[in-house]
Amino acid sequence: MGSVAATLGERTLLIVDDDKPFLERLARAMESRGFAVTVANSVASGLRALEHAAPAFAVIDMRLGDGNGLDVIAALMRRRPDARGIVLTGYGNIATAVNAVKLGAFDYLAKPADADDVVAALLAVEGKKAEPPDNPMSADRVRWEHIQRIYELCGRNVSETARQLNMHRRTLQRILAKRAPR
Repeated sequence: MGSVAATLGERTLLIVDDDKPFLERLARAMESRGFAVTVANSVASGLRALEHAAPAFAVIDMRLGDGNGLDVIAALMRRRPDARGIVLTGYGNIATAVNAVKLGAFDYLAKPADADDVVAALLAVEGKKAEPPDNPMSADRVRWEHIQRIYELCGRNVSETARQLNMHRRTLQRILAKRAPR
């Protein structure tokens, strides 16, 4: 357990996310909470940052423009097995969460996660269950996230997405035209 205590004492943090406004907000919030933050906006830049220095903590988006954030988690665990990596994702699903944990992620948070959720997950005592979020995603938001994920996987093709979701194309177009529910 000494390595976990050392990790908790050293507050170096790598954040990898391709959503620039979110990345900047989270980096500022984590710096204000005492972390020495390094940011990256892709799998490639995240892997380069790990070559330079393996941080004690990492917050990594699952889905990045140039690949899967799980590659960064796996590389971090190879370089620094005592590190704590949190995977963030805009679309939660059980299989991906299980895979993230198998690759070494310490926890798994659905976006939008705020800095307090991230800090709580990073500093949680192992074996202690995290508290349920104060503001979990609504069922409408989860549905919207799922539709967005399928839409992206179908190359933003509305007709193909509608077929995959067994939904009328016009209904899907109306959903896609609206803002995300809270």
